[in-house]
Amino acid sequence: MNPELSCIIITLNEEKALPNLLTSLKNQTYQNFETIVADYNSKDKTREIAKKFRCKITKGGGYSAGRNNGAKIAKGKYLLFLDADSTMSKDFLEVNMKEFKTSKKGVGTVEVKPISNRYFDKIFFKFYDIWSKLMLKISPHCAGCGIFVKKNVFKKLNGFDEKIVFAENHDFTRRAKPYGFIILPRHMYTSVRRMDKEGRFVFIIKYIYSGIYRLIYKEIDRKLFEYNNKR
Repeated sequence: MNPELSCIIITLNEEKALPNLLTSLKNQTYQNFETIVADYNSKDKTREIAKKFRCKITKGGGYSAGRNNGAKIAKGKYLLFLDADSTMSKDFLEVNMKEFKTSKKGVGTVEVKPISNRYFDKIFFKFYDIWSKLMLKISPHCAGCGIFVKKNVFKKLNGFDEKIVFAENHDFTRRAKPYGFIILPRHMYTSVRRMDKEGRFVFIIKYIYSGIYRLIYKEIDRKLFEYNNKR
């Protein structure tokens, strides 16, 4: 029988982070799922690790292309898009799948907490969660590391827009709004490595600028600033 849920992970040289996520998936109280790794030609042991955990492996690319490629081979009625540098509690899938199915919504996301002891990071992520809730009825936001969607809705939306170079996840949930959107109860934990790499001030300025740009102009389909969108 086909799994009920397909978990799709986009990767590019994720040998350090991927084992933590795959281990947290292995230990879930809900097990009716498959795991798909959409890998963008990793040069490290990413694919070897994925094989060890018995994941399906397919071609990756940019954030949108990788997710779309993973969805093409997915067998589940529901899809869950994950980032390799994230992890979750043991009942994450059980609780969120139950809530998602009961809600009859087309798309769902989760709150996100940082894998960090910095007070600043915790405040920033909390602010993001509040902002997401405020935007729920206007233009739903979601963290790229935890997007639930019914497969039939994903197909109706033609997946993620591969022309978009930044905030493709927010574009996806904005377009999904007519099918119903929900914030699910169990949160994800995700790394702050991009904040560490770019610097917190630069990181925040980019997100504020992109948010204003999207609200008053359009989705970001051209390069506004330096950003690596390949996973």
